[in-house]
Amino acid sequence: MSPSPHRPPAEVTAPGRAAVVLATLAVLVSAADTYVVVLALPDILTGVGVGLDQLQEATPIIGGFLLGYTATLPLLGRLADLRGRVPVLVGCLVLFALGSLLTATAVSLGPAVLGRGLQGIGAGGLVPATLALVADRWPPDRRAVPLGVVGAVQEAGAVLGPLAGAAVLAVADWRAIFWLNLVLGVGLALALRVSGPRRPGRDVVGVVCAVVAATALALQLAEPEPLVTDVTLGLGWVPVVASQAWTTPLVLVAVLALAGLVARSLTAAHPVLPLRGLPALAREVDVLGAVLVVVALGSLVWAFAAADPATQVVAHGPVLLPLAAVATVAFVLHERRTAEPLLPLAELRPVGAWGALVVNLLVGVALVAALVDIPLFARATTETDQLGAALVLVELLVAVPVGAVAGGWLCRRTAPRWVAATGMALAALAFVAMTRWDATSLDSWTSTVALLAAGLGFGLAVAPVNAVLLAVTPSRVHGSASALVVVARTVGMLVGLSLLTAIALRRFTEVVRAIPSPLVTCPDTPADCAPYDRAVDAAVLTQLHTVFAGAGVAAALAAVAAVALLRTAAVDVRR
Repeated sequence: MSPSPHRPPAEVTAPGRAAVVLATLAVLVSAADTYVVVLALPDILTGVGVGLDQLQEATPIIGGFLLGYTATLPLLGRLADLRGRVPVLVGCLVLFALGSLLTATAVSLGPAVLGRGLQGIGAGGLVPATLALVADRWPPDRRAVPLGVVGAVQEAGAVLGPLAGAAVLAVADWRAIFWLNLVLGVGLALALRVSGPRRPGRDVVGVVCAVVAATALALQLAEPEPLVTDVTLGLGWVPVVASQAWTTPLVLVAVLALAGLVARSLTAAHPVLPLRGLPALAREVDVLGAVLVVVALGSLVWAFAAADPATQVVAHGPVLLPLAAVATVAFVLHERRTAEPLLPLAELRPVGAWGALVVNLLVGVALVAALVDIPLFARATTETDQLGAALVLVELLVAVPVGAVAGGWLCRRTAPRWVAATGMALAALAFVAMTRWDATSLDSWTSTVALLAAGLGFGLAVAPVNAVLLAVTPSRVHGSASALVVVARTVGMLVGLSLLTAIALRRFTEVVRAIPSPLVTCPDTPADCAPYDRAVDAAVLTQLHTVFAGAGVAAALAAVAAVALLRTAAVDVRR
């Protein structure tokens, strides 16, 4: 298969510093949004008509975001290679803003799931486009530090997301979170749109049409009470045709403005929407390959995201897993034959390229154990609430951005494989220490040391993985390659969560079965139940220790894989 004949996008040669900064801020906003529902989820469910006794209904809200985030990444990465990083960033921010609008105005589960899915698509596409933008601006020997900064910002979202959600919930309801996302998404999209060099003939009319359409749609969906109940202004929400609810003046204004925007985009020299290029883009993009990869990744993501860890490793396994396998095989066969492949499989033949994917997959397996089970350990061994348990996890998360920047700096002086291997070995040792935690361990400074070491270790691996991947692949496929490394980590987290939880629950069940029945151990007084309660607590600790041990194994394997696979003459030298 020959390399793509398409010339790289214009900004490959000279991306502006402002565009890189704005793209990095967009990654921070989207990363924070990934975790913002942690505290707000019960309120969101209540707000869309789902009772707290039906928490299983939350699966589509969480799974919809993950599905949108992961399944469309290869397509968005390819678009970033074909049409430029900045246009894809702007488009993803628009989708993110639209999803935020739908979620903020949702009064039932369907619109909330659709909104979170659109947010996921937008958030997922921001990361590979930003990584490719960094690679475009800096040569291989100087890009490790900025890659580390982007990684640090992305990881900082795990800390800032729950904190920002808690801050908003302290002064407003959950919908304010997504209204804020809407404002930030639109603001960053506009800033990126105008951050490039000035071009004559900018389509002012098209911009006005876009603003009018967005404002009318937002007002229609939000239905602010002071305006709706006003005798005069409220007419904007009254259907012109009584039997057709969609014929309100606001909807009609939005439709007319959108029609004007489309018309201008088809005729203006520098349109807001690049509609005139869509037919050519459709010929360049491997549509069948995109469909197959969405089916494959979507089936895999939903199988693991919708699973109930207490009873199953995957959901609908007999259907979804074979579907994912068939779609994957069909995709690979199709990609080998098509002239314009969606993914640059030929460009991923260097050991460093597919080695980066393997390492990031294992990093995801280990990382998800920390994100899920450290708060569970805090709840199981202390009398803290959900917020207190999250603060224990913060001790790990604050060290990840520090490690990411440090890892980028070290890659300029040390072979990246050794930086990544050191980081994952450090994380593995921290997990080994966690397997020895008891009911009082979180009261000791030693637990803080273990948490900081794990976070620092995960952070150290961020920049080396991305630096090696981008060094062994040409710039024309940096968007696609960056998308794959994100997919690898996400899939690792999903698979790791299901497998480690299933193994741990099986171990828990075995231990509990060996405990005598409480009818035997405490037949008379509650005081007689103390031995039984201690035995159950010990079984819970065994379950958590099993997850930590599995995470330690995954981290150790990541360290070994980094040494063996993250090799490339382009960056694997001392500078």
